[in-house]
Parts: sequence; structure tokens; C-alpha cells
Amino acid sequence: MAKRVGNRTIILQNHPHITGYGSVVGKKEHEGPLGKEFDSFSVDSRFGEKTFEKAESRLQMLAAQKAIERADVRKNEIDLIFAGDLLNQCIGSSFGLRELGVPFLGLYGACSTMALGTALASIMVDCGAAKIAAAVTSSHFCSAERQYRFPLEYGSQRTPTSQWTVTGSGALVIQIDENGSSPYIEKVTFGEITDLGVTDSNNMGAAMAPSAASTLKHFFHDTSTGPEDYDVIYTGDLGSVGTQLLYELMDDEGYNLRCHHSDCGLMMFDMKKQNVGAGGSGCGCSASILASFIMHRFMEGDFHNILFMSTGALLSPTSTQQGESIPGVSHLINIKKD
Repeated sequence: MAKRVGNRTIILQNHPHITGYGSVVGKKEHEGPLGKEFDSFSVDSRFGEKTFEKAESRLQMLAAQKAIERADVRKNEIDLIFAGDLLNQCIGSSFGLRELGVPFLGLYGACSTMALGTALASIMVDCGAAKIAAAVTSSHFCSAERQYRFPLEYGSQRTPTSQWTVTGSGALVIQIDENGSSPYIEKVTFGEITDLGVTDSNNMGAAMAPSAASTLKHFFHDTSTGPEDYDVIYTGDLGSVGTQLLYELMDDEGYNLRCHHSDCGLMMFDMKKQNVGAGGSGCGCSASILASFIMHRFMEGDFHNILFMSTGALLSPTSTQQGESIPGVSHLINIKKD
């Protein structure tokens, strides 16, 4: 059974394993540095559907199907699926996964959703409430632009601090692996909502960095570890602005992350060639990288102990138009492989 250590960290003693993973991205993401890592991509931004929102639902189904296939289980064997996205009422998830016929738990953690879903699925498997669980999330550049900013036809200019929402989806299948050959979730730390008063919706890296620093600080304190104890510490889409702020905030706490950290928002695109502002963002950014590049490194023996943190900016069009600040939240999972 799971147990708590320190103030916020949960140790999963039964080691729920990631036995299946799947990733799907769009054309721009495929053209980036990690293009060959993803399971599939499409040059059609609508993925054969009539709207961008339906395309996002299609992304989730494709990623989930690949993860289920790789786990070598049947969809009716999955007890729970945790899913979320950036669209209002999480319609990307509910419409995309309705054909699976699996008990569905919809989540909204903005871009922190992949770590949140994976953590919850792992806890459910660890305690025996589910034998097999899955986590999936997605984002789509065109659907996010239409909801949070302006439709593409408007042709608005982007600020240097803005980030490019990733068109992509990542999915994981989690269960107890008796053979112990796959990576497993050992620890989970859920983050608090952190708000330092950032109001610029085109600078989400600045809004999210304090939450990432808070969660990481609590995890280090709870576990009596530091950056040097992990192969890599991954954050989800802080981008160039948020990454630098994270370093400064962690410096104040006495932790130097610079040699131990990578940000998914900086990994997804070629920052010099692809014109993505401060980097990638969106639920699908960290999710698709976790379900491809990171999992591949584990399977090839390059990684044995990492921290994976998805970071989310908890804004809505209504709150930003009313001049509200942008709260951030970050959740952390510790992934290991013997």
C-alpha cells in the first residue's frame, strides 16, 4: 500500500508499471528534433475530421489505442481511464474516448494534466482499486488558438514570450508487472496552486514557473534528495522564459538545476528554425514526449531514475478578459527502472 513521506509525497510500494505507451503528433511537431520518436503523425491538421476539435479527439483515441496495443491488453480489461485536455468541458477527451467503453474520469489540470492523470492512475493500481488503468491527454494548436486567443484567420501577431501549443497526444497504460521489466512509478507529489500575480496570457512560462519550483522544493525536502540524484528532471512546457525563472527560484532554495534539467517545451521544436516563440506548450507537449522519447530512453537503458513534472496555467478566456492573474499548478511523478 502507498504511504506518505514528508508533507506531500506519496510512495507507491507495489510499483505500478508503465506497460504501454503511445504518441501521436502533427506535422510541425514531426518536423522538430524529436520527430522520429513519435508513433505516428499527420500532415493534415484535421486528422481526417471536419473540425480541429474533432481532430483533437481523434488524437486521443489514436494514442490510447497504441498504448493499449503496446501493453498487450484488451480495451475491456482497462478498469479506469484518466483523461483531460484544454478545451471547454474537456470535450477533446470525452468525445474522443467515448467509443472505448471504459470507465472515464475526466480531469482538468491545464498543461499539468499528464502528470496528474498518471499519478492518479498509478495510485489506483497501487492500492488495488484498479488492475489496469490508463492516462491520456492532448492539445491542438488550432483548437487552443480559437479558444484562448484568436482564430487563425485573424492573423494576430505573437509576442516573444508566447508559446506554441503542441498538436499531439500521449497515452500510458499502467499495471503491476510481475516480470518487473518496464519502468514504474515510485513516488508522486501533488502540487499546490501558486499565484505570483502574472496577468499576461502570452507569458504562461512566468505563470507556471513558481508552481514548478514549489512542487520540486517540497519533493526534495520530503525525500531528502537533490537534483544530482536523478538522471534528468523534466518539466512540462515552461519554455525559455519559464525555465530561466525556475532556475532562479530554485537557486534561492539552494538547488542548482542547470545540469540536471530539460524542459519539454524546449525539446519539442527547433527553437531557431521553427518560429515558436518561447517554445512549445499544451497538454500534448509533455504527454507526447513522455510517451515517446522518455519511454524509449528507459527501454534502451539510458534512464533509471527521473522526475517528470507537468506544469499548468489555470487560466480561462473569461478570467483573463476580466484582468485576473494566472494561477499555476505542477504535479510530479518519480519514474524508475531497475
